[in-house]
Amino acid sequence: MPVPRLLPVSLLSNLRAPGKPLLCYVTDRRTLPGVAPETSLAALAQKIQQVASAGVDWVQIREKDLTARDLAALTREVLRSTAKSTSSKAGAVRILVNDRLDVALAEGAGGVHLGEKSLPVQEAKRLWCLSALPGSPAADFLFGVSCHSLEAARDAARSGADYIFFGPVFATPSKATFGAPQGLERLKQVCSAVTVPVIAIGGITLENASSCMQAGAAGLAAIRLLQDTDDAADVVMELRR
Repeated sequence: MPVPRLLPVSLLSNLRAPGKPLLCYVTDRRTLPGVAPETSLAALAQKIQQVASAGVDWVQIREKDLTARDLAALTREVLRSTAKSTSSKAGAVRILVNDRLDVALAEGAGGVHLGEKSLPVQEAKRLWCLSALPGSPAADFLFGVSCHSLEAARDAARSGADYIFFGPVFATPSKATFGAPQGLERLKQVCSAVTVPVIAIGGITLENASSCMQAGAAGLAAIRLLQDTDDAADVVMELRR
């Protein structure tokens, strides 16, 4: 039986706000420039704080090789540090945990991001309903899904996803395993086919970001664009334009 959407209408409206691209930093500590493996976790925590302070809306912690213990510790540290660094701004950054619903719930993250072959959205929402307390801060917990085809996007939306990552739109090393780039025309088709916000991912640059928005995307997600720069604030400012 489908799990009903439980998000407040105001939050859903904010996700769809026209003219305001939603920006998400997706982490990958193994590709942090000039960082040794033994110091990568500390470096990643620092990078997340920098990018959060620069004004992104979401950070997706996507460190698939970490143990549950290490992922929980990283999530806890990131939630603490970003709460301090963004407390004076209009809206605090939302921290999403990739795939691990248990860690996201245990640490009080803002949502979970699921892969196409991960736990189905309906099952994830059922487990969340069993764990959530009435009136708890998790009442606006988000469920997102990565999709790499029009059919998968439609299925995710029907199953109750709050938003969709679609890509790779352009060529990028981090998404090479998902096949050839989908392109702007397919992105446009997906945006037109579903009613939930679609976030474009894969090879996003300052030069092609506007074309994704023109195709109907609600926002942009990136690894290297936000991770490899020494001035994330400048990148965010350019993307907001």
